[in-house]
Amino acid sequence: MRNPILNKSILYFTVYCVFLMISTIEVSFAQQTDIKRELKRLNAKIDRERVRTDSLETQISILLPDLRNTLRATVDAKKQTDSVAILLINRINTLQNKIRMLEDKSIYTDSTNFEILAQLVMIENKIITLTNSFTEMYSLRSDKQQASIKAKISPVEYKKKYIEALSYYQNGDYSQAITGFSNLVIEDPSNLLADNSQYWLAECYYSTKNYKRAILEFEKVFTFPGTDKDDDSQLKLALSYQSLGNLVKAREEYQRMVDYFPSSEYFSRAKESLRQLSLE
Repeated sequence: MRNPILNKSILYFTVYCVFLMISTIEVSFAQQTDIKRELKRLNAKIDRERVRTDSLETQISILLPDLRNTLRATVDAKKQTDSVAILLINRINTLQNKIRMLEDKSIYTDSTNFEILAQLVMIENKIITLTNSFTEMYSLRSDKQQASIKAKISPVEYKKKYIEALSYYQNGDYSQAITGFSNLVIEDPSNLLADNSQYWLAECYYSTKNYKRAILEFEKVFTFPGTDKDDDSQLKLALSYQSLGNLVKAREEYQRMVDYFPSSEYFSRAKESLRQLSLE
């Protein structure tokens, strides 16, 4: 005979196993249902993405030719722009070179004009100087009075040698003129024509462009009391310094001319020269 308790246990165990199997089957079925539902949802999503992808591919296939044309046009436009930029740069460089050439030409023209002006001033000065010398010579030759002052050389002889030296100057024989005027200044510094001799001696050095020596000789004119060649000498001092390129001293001498000789015939000329030098 079987044990009743054992039989009962076996029965319970069997029932329990059947229950577990049923539960497992239910759970597995539920999981399969969930998995199917998820798969269905994913498939639907994949279908939507596929449709979207197909739509994008269609749009791309439509837009791609336009994009290619646009890109090609952009490249061509860039090439054209670069070409235009290069042309503009070359044009600018050409214009800059022309401007530089014009500036150089302007500087050269200004320099040439300045040289021409300086030559005109020298010519004008030469004309004035020669005019003064001829006037003075004419005055001396027409003067019938003779001085009675005794010196190393008689007044008559002094005047004769003075006219002779002045003639050398007018004829451009400056070497003979320098010798003549130098001897006259040394032989009788108290003669009424001694200051004139000193002035024309300075003019000889000025005419030979020995401006440094001319300045020394023009300065000596002021040592003669009552000389009427002071304003002439003052003007020539300024011109000598200007010819040497010493514009500072030239301005100073022109300023002295304006300050101390307001009634001189050279006043306006000195004032204009001073104005021009002040602009440089």
